[in-house]
Amino acid sequence: MLAQRAELEAAARLFRALATPSRLQLLCLLAEGPATVSRLVDLSGLSQPLVSQHLRILRETGLVTLTRAGREAVHALADTHVSHIVADAIAHAVELEGAPAAPAH
Repeated sequence: MLAQRAELEAAARLFRALATPSRLQLLCLLAEGPATVSRLVDLSGLSQPLVSQHLRILRETGLVTLTRAGREAVHALADTHVSHIVADAIAHAVELEGAPAAPAH
């Protein structure tokens, strides 16, 4: 598969959005179901400003949606692809950590 430049740039933006453990943690939490910022703060142990900043980045890249419910803002994964990407990345990283080192050439 030969990807077009625009597709590669879009994928790079996606990987940049996934590049911090805190954002991955928030995506894992949202895979369990929609949540408010305050709920994500409680579950993640991150500060409210940090959670809000990470959610902004995740919304801008289309990974997370925002729905207003009265005065509350409820965040959710944009689609199931997001949770699959995160779960696959974590599984791959765990496999790499457990794999023996490649021989030096």
